[in-house]
Amino acid sequence: MQRRELLKAAATAAALTLLPREARAAWAKALADAAPAAMPSAAQPALFSTAQRATLSALADAIIPRTETPSATDVGVMAWIDVIAADYYTDADRRALTTGLDAIDAQARAIAGQPFAALTGDTLTLVMNALDTPYDRNAPAARGYSRVKGLVIHGYFTSERVQRDVLKTEIMPGRFDGAADMPARNGGRDE
Repeated sequence: MQRRELLKAAATAAALTLLPREARAAWAKALADAAPAAMPSAAQPALFSTAQRATLSALADAIIPRTETPSATDVGVMAWIDVIAADYYTDADRRALTTGLDAIDAQARAIAGQPFAALTGDTLTLVMNALDTPYDRNAPAARGYSRVKGLVIHGYFTSERVQRDVLKTEIMPGRFDGAADMPARNGGRDE
């Protein structure tokens, strides 16, 4: 099984964790508001530091890179994660997410001597393998990676672009005609 096929199967299962209405609402807000958490105002503080945002973006594209299909950041997963974290997460969940991003970056620095966002090639693969198969699943980096991976996969596979262009999902096949003529049953007689 290829990685994309596995992710496709996992995404189908993951899509059931959020009600479709909530995922659509989060995408609508992410697209309409142009990711308010990505561009904070004085009234709305940033959810992520610059370093955390760089780690999250690089991690999203490492989980789902650009191939013949768009990458995670190509479809706007960062904006979707901003909305999910801002509107659906509790303060404790937000802290866990940011702490996890910091732990991922610290692990990258310990393994490769540079921030996660700067990793490429074999070094990136080495760090990703360490994150994906940790010695201790309860370690902060392992928990953070698991949380981010779930968000990225869920956001990616619920995006309109992936549903339409990659998965070829036809949400409502054909066309809707609310005033279509209906043939009478039993020759027009009521039963």
